Amino acid sequence: MKLATFTHEGSTRIGVVTGDEIVDLTAVAPGLPTEMAALLAAGAEAIRTAKTAAAGAAKRLELAAVRLEAPILRPPKYLAIGLNYADHVEESGMETPSVPIFFNKQSTCVTGSHQPIHLPRASSLLDYEGELAFVIGRRCRHVPRERAHEVIAGYLVANDVSVRDWQLRTPTMTMGKSFDTHGPLGPWLVTADEIGDPHALELRTWVNGEQRQHSNTRELIFDCFALVETLSTVFTLEPGLVVTTGTPSGVGGPQRRYLKEGDVVRIEIERIGHIENRVVAEPATTATS
Repeated sequence: MKLATFTHEGSTRIGVVTGDEIVDLTAVAPGLPTEMAALLAAGAEAIRTAKTAAAGAAKRLELAAVRLEAPILRPPKYLAIGLNYADHVEESGMETPSVPIFFNKQSTCVTGSHQPIHLPRASSLLDYEGELAFVIGRRCRHVPRERAHEVIAGYLVANDVSVRDWQLRTPTMTMGKSFDTHGPLGPWLVTADEIGDPHALELRTWVNGEQRQHSNTRELIFDCFALVETLSTVFTLEPGLVVTTGTPSGVGGPQRRYLKEGDVVRIEIERIGHIENRVVAEPATTATS
């Protein structure tokens, strides 16, 4: 099942994507939560209700008539990992890590699968990183690797957009990974049962139609289940938590091929779909509220 967050006629809610259409769950199953993390937290019965209601829905919306948002609009946590493909370790000139290298992306960086990415006023060293991401579906702690698949709700495509000079200012990397709009996610959340093995998925990234990255998730140094085990050893994982799994070689930084205004980044992962974001200049206004 493909679960999406979408906006239609000024209202944002969740739905089930089938082909080129989307079933509005607020219309066919009004008792369900209207926000994705809340739906996941409601448990397996809520997911089954959504699936059954969508399958029997007579009324559907054309995907072209809605705006797809990030499936999880504001994750409770957004965690990412560095240096998790051997070829990216090599191009970065770093040593292969012996344990996962996690860092935070602030949840305010999250944006939709086809929304613009800002070229920051503070830097021109803007880079892309095509990645597989997964979303936690159950509150859990101390999950062994062999049971990690039980707590993953599903998978999506991510771009771990990076501002390289800000990233390298501090060891945590958080500042260079958390600029507004630098967390495109989507296009929808594909439930784990539909993906099957998440460690056999082709991943490709294009910039302006030129393929820059091509790998397979079988090349992950620490796979999805190992990441769940490590994270849940330290703290409680909650529904809606997003974890990205690292990027393969082909990022722009090593060749100093940074993104510029007008560039279009497309990232596609087998059995999930694609996201595509255009780079625009960061707005010149100062936001206050």
